[in-house]
Amino acid sequence: MIDTNNYTQVEIFTDGACSGNPGPGGWGAILRWRDTDKEFFGGEEETTNNRMELQAVIEGLKALKKTCSVTIYTDSQYVQKGMTEWLESWKAKNFLVKGGGLRANHDLWRELDGLNQTHQISWQWVKGHAGHPENERADELARQGVDLVR
Repeated sequence: MIDTNNYTQVEIFTDGACSGNPGPGGWGAILRWRDTDKEFFGGEEETTNNRMELQAVIEGLKALKKTCSVTIYTDSQYVQKGMTEWLESWKAKNFLVKGGGLRANHDLWRELDGLNQTHQISWQWVKGHAGHPENERADELARQGVDLVR
């Protein structure tokens, strides 16, 4: 077990959005350290909501300058369960699915897995569009990402 007392404690709130699925998409992330928030957003012209949910987490983690103890808040059960329940099985099968193809978003799952190995991460699911202030703000940022690429 990693002693998280020696790590900087941060929170990352994330969301993804898509106008059509697939279609133009955006991601938003809020990185909170102590009482300081840093916001990020971006978008892609042709993508899916699941890709944007993953990209939001990846971008939030990539913004960290050193190894941290991180609590990630996401309204995506795909991301939360993917990281806490499904990923090890996917990796054991080299991200292959029945019939021989690669699992959807395998590239982003591999990238996120690498970042997950760098930090001590707790994965928290929050109900989307239920008034959680940081989740609502992350959603606004993701929608700004969609607007960037339309």
